[in-house]
Amino acid sequence: MSKSAVSLASLAATLLAMLIVSLLALWGCFALWYQVPGGRALKGLSVALWVAFSIAMLFALWQDRVALGILGFAAAFGGLLLWWQSLMPSNNRVWADDVANMTTGAVEGNRVTLQNVRNFDWRSNTDYTQRWETRSYDLDRLDSVDMILSYWSGQAIAHVLISFGFSDGNHVVFSVEIRPEKSEGFSEIGGFFKEFELSIVAADERDVICVRTNVRAEDDYLYRIRIPVSAMRSLFLAYVAQANSLVRTPCFYNTVTVNCTTLVYHMVKHIVGYLPMDYRLLFSGYLPEYIYGVGGLDARYTLKELRAFGRVTERAKRSDGSNTFSADIRRGVPRVDPAQLPANAS
Repeated sequence: MSKSAVSLASLAATLLAMLIVSLLALWGCFALWYQVPGGRALKGLSVALWVAFSIAMLFALWQDRVALGILGFAAAFGGLLLWWQSLMPSNNRVWADDVANMTTGAVEGNRVTLQNVRNFDWRSNTDYTQRWETRSYDLDRLDSVDMILSYWSGQAIAHVLISFGFSDGNHVVFSVEIRPEKSEGFSEIGGFFKEFELSIVAADERDVICVRTNVRAEDDYLYRIRIPVSAMRSLFLAYVAQANSLVRTPCFYNTVTVNCTTLVYHMVKHIVGYLPMDYRLLFSGYLPEYIYGVGGLDARYTLKELRAFGRVTERAKRSDGSNTFSADIRRGVPRVDPAQLPANAS
């Protein structure tokens, strides 16, 4: 190999090493910013020191001091990872009011009793009446599962709610959410860096929909899920089991791997069997296309028609405070009769 080729290979290796160090250093900046305790000044100081150290290691690499640059950065990054792994989720913090309590469920035969079902009256994001209730449900009367998508950031991103309906007209909605502290607001980036714990909230349908449509100006769509009663029951119990598990063993939320869509996907997959992985599980706003494609929506209508039937935003605004809220928002949405589905339908 010629001398020029050796020099070129050495330069390429150096540039590759510098790129890797730069990316790892960037990850470290975010980790420190979101997890170093204290105020913004302390966080900023820790990030500044880390950046200065990383630049020094990059300069060492550029000056062909490979051992210093690579080994020095590796040792520091290893220490950062050890600190990162020591960060553990907790249920003992000063939580925001809407996630202050954790839902738990007790199953006795066909009856499920849920503690801490949220039933707030929302007037604004900061003005609301708090109510946490105990409610019981008869699984023998469970007869519908609806998916509600609440669009808050364009067409690609939506929050996923799963509503269980009973023949007596009752509904309860499970919502997989971040559990922020009182001082925290939502951050997509922070969701990658252990900023939030995970929470499963069981809520009254009027509460959990109206806070989105009427207060936060989100756009909500309801889709009736084509699923047999046996799978409805299994999915309901899976939510209860997951909620109970989070009380015993807290878990961090993750923007990609542990969120309102992926958790539902894994529970449904466990119940109905194989479900193909798809980019729409990440871009949850497109989830109806995915569900329609695997046979989970009413095939008598096109997806465009189901979307038009299921837009509940204006109905929710008009019906807030109504005693027939759940029936009001479903007017015009064709019902799927689970009795007509085979036991293995999906």
